[in-house]
Amino acid sequence: MSTQCTDGMIYRERDADTVPALGFGTWQLKGDECREALNEALAAGYRHVDTAQAYENEGEIGETLEASGVPREDVFLTTKIWVENLDREGVHRSFEESLRKLRTPYVDLLLIHWDNEDVPMEETLEAMNILRDAGKVKHVGVSNFTVPKLEKAVACSKAPLFADQIEYHPFLAERPIRAFCREHGILVTAYCPIARGEVMENSILKEIGDTYGKSPAQITLRWLLQQDDVIAIPKSGTPEHIRQNFDVFDFELVQAEMDRISALDRNERIIDPDFAPDWNAV
Repeated sequence: MSTQCTDGMIYRERDADTVPALGFGTWQLKGDECREALNEALAAGYRHVDTAQAYENEGEIGETLEASGVPREDVFLTTKIWVENLDREGVHRSFEESLRKLRTPYVDLLLIHWDNEDVPMEETLEAMNILRDAGKVKHVGVSNFTVPKLEKAVACSKAPLFADQIEYHPFLAERPIRAFCREHGILVTAYCPIARGEVMENSILKEIGDTYGKSPAQITLRWLLQQDDVIAIPKSGTPEHIRQNFDVFDFELVQAEMDRISALDRNERIIDPDFAPDWNAV
């Protein structure tokens, strides 16, 4: 449950394992752009990589990781099962395909990408736990789960839920979900952590950034990393931004600055597809 710092890096500890609190997101990165971005991320120091079946880049990620020379055990690798594959057979079939593409015998974390109410959650989690028992998955978790869905998932899963991956940034607080996760020992993984670049125009983040010689994006990532139980997975295909996003371990925000950033919440949601859950459900 603790936050551990080693060589300046920040880690989270859960379920007898350690995960880097800053990961590399790969949504919308494909082909050579994906390969080049991941190589840049690994060179910068990232050792936590996030992908998904729906991103259609597992192949590129597997090729790049295999060719990188970075030992497999040094990388925390996450992928997600798409909504069309959540039945028992679909979980096993699609996950074996993910393993082939990722060129690995296991993943560190397997998530339900979005819940599919046409498939019993018990069936999906049972299949995921079978993969965990077989050593093909180290941890299971969910993504885009509201509090009611989390309550059901906690009750359904034999293994503890490792994380709930949700949109979380200074403009979207997600307090009920974070409170539930904190109470149940579930990590929150923040996607869209810099709100697709919107943080760059915020005057308060700019002001705080000037204090440390950092960009608003770096200030935002540091704000996330200083919250116990939170992981951030910024995505970028630009080498300079990839390196800058990782350059957040040489300063620390004071509590007053943390509070000012938290007060920026305006319930602004960026990712809200037609099949999304009722975000207001509690």
